[in-house]
Amino acid sequence: MKHARSPLLDGLNEHLDQHPEGVDDAAWMDVINKMDEVYSRLIDDEVELERKNTELEQSQQFIVSIISSMTDVLIVCDAAGRIERANAALCDLVGLAEGQILGRPLEDLLADNESRSNATDAIKAAFQGQQAQDVELHLIDRQNQAVPVDARCSPRTGNNGRRAGTVWVVRPTGEIKRAYRELQQAHDALKRTQQQLIHSEKMASLGQLVAGVAHELNNPISFVLGNVHALQRYCERLRTYIDALDDAPRNAGAQQGLRERLRIDHVLQDLPSLIDGTLEGASRTADIVHGLKRFSAMDKEDKQPVDLSEVIDRTITWMRRVQPQSVQIHWTPVADCRVLGSEGQLQQVLTNLLQNAFDAIVAAGVGQGQVWITLQSAGARVYVRVADNGTGIPSDALSRVFDPFYTSKPVGKGTGLGLSISYGLIEEHQGVLSARNRQEGGAEFMVNLPQLPAPPVP
Repeated sequence: MKHARSPLLDGLNEHLDQHPEGVDDAAWMDVINKMDEVYSRLIDDEVELERKNTELEQSQQFIVSIISSMTDVLIVCDAAGRIERANAALCDLVGLAEGQILGRPLEDLLADNESRSNATDAIKAAFQGQQAQDVELHLIDRQNQAVPVDARCSPRTGNNGRRAGTVWVVRPTGEIKRAYRELQQAHDALKRTQQQLIHSEKMASLGQLVAGVAHELNNPISFVLGNVHALQRYCERLRTYIDALDDAPRNAGAQQGLRERLRIDHVLQDLPSLIDGTLEGASRTADIVHGLKRFSAMDKEDKQPVDLSEVIDRTITWMRRVQPQSVQIHWTPVADCRVLGSEGQLQQVLTNLLQNAFDAIVAAGVGQGQVWITLQSAGARVYVRVADNGTGIPSDALSRVFDPFYTSKPVGKGTGLGLSISYGLIEEHQGVLSARNRQEGGAEFMVNLPQLPAPPVP
C-alpha cells in the first residue's frame, strides 16, 4: 500500500532548505524516516480500526435482526434480575415498549407468587453452574391476564468470566395447551366412534347368528314345554287320586281301581325322566342365553387369563349355526395355550375370520369347502391360523385388507369393518393379525399373541 507523504516530513524538508548550515543531513534524514514510519503505522491502524468497527456494526445488526425475528420471547437479565434486553416478542406479549421494560425486575412481569418462586429457584440454579432449568411461569399479558409459558433459564457469563446474569427463552403454551385439549377431545370422540363401530360390527356378527340361535333355542324350549304339559296332566291325575284317597280311605278295592285307571304307577315312573329332561332343556337354553350375553357384552370385559383352545371350541360351536352345509371345519384342540385378554373380544375376532372364510368359500363355488383352524405355541408366542380353500385375497388388496370399510364382498354383504376391528382388537392384546394367500388356493389369517406361562402344577 502506498501511503500519502507525511506533513511532518514536508515541514522538515522546508526547514532544512531555509537553514542548511550546521545540520547533519544523515541525522535529520534518519529522524524524518522514523517519523514517516510512525505516520504510516498510524494510517494502517486507522484503516484497521474502521474495518473492525464496520464488522462489529454488522455483527450487532445481525444479532439484533435475529433477536427481533424470534417468535419465542427472549429476556436478558443482569445479576440482580433486572431486564437488560428484551425482544419484540416480549413487548408484543406484555403490551409494553422496550423502554418500559428495560431496567425493571423480571418479577414485575410475573403474574403470581408461584411463578416468582420458580424463577428465583431457576436463577439460583443457573448461578450455581447447573444446566439450563426449565420452569413453568405465568406472565402478565397486554390484557392483564395470566399467560402460561414454558421458560428456560441459562447462565450468562461476562468478559471477566464471572456470572453476569441470566438469559431466558420463553414460549407461551396457552395455544399449545388449547390445541392439546382440542386434540384430546377429538381423540376421545374418535375412541367413542371406534367403540360404536366395534359395537355395530359386534351386533352385525350377532345378527348373523340369530337364525341359528333361534332354531337352537326352539328345540330345548319345545322339549321343556312338552314336558311341562305332561307334568301338568300328571298333576291333575295325582290330585284326583289323592282326593279319592281322602274320600274313601277304607275302600281298598276302589282305591286300586282308581290307581289303575289313572295310571299312577306310570306317572310316578315317568316323573323323574320328565323332570330331568326339563332341567336339561332349561340348562341348554341358559347356556345359549349366557353365550349370547357374553358375546354381546364383550367390550365390558377385563383382561384375564384365557384358554385359546376353549375360545376356539366355543366359536366353532356358535358358527356351526351359520356354517354352509358344503363347508367342513378341521380343528384339533391343543392344551396349555393361554393368553391374557378378553375372551369375548377374541371370540369376536375368530367369528369374523370364520365368517370371512365361509363367505370366500361360497363365493368361490368350490364343491367341498374346507376350513382349517390350527393352534400352536412357539417360545413366548402363540399362533392361531384360520385357512380356507376359497377365493383368496386379490394381490392388490393384501395391503388394504385391514383398512376400515374395505371389502371385496357385494354391496349389502359386509360392513367392511370386521377385519379392521379385528386388527385393532388383536393390537390391544399386544398381538399381530396378518393375512396371506395360500399356494394351494384360498387365504390364511394368522393371529400372533403373547403367551402366558402354564399354570403351576398343584
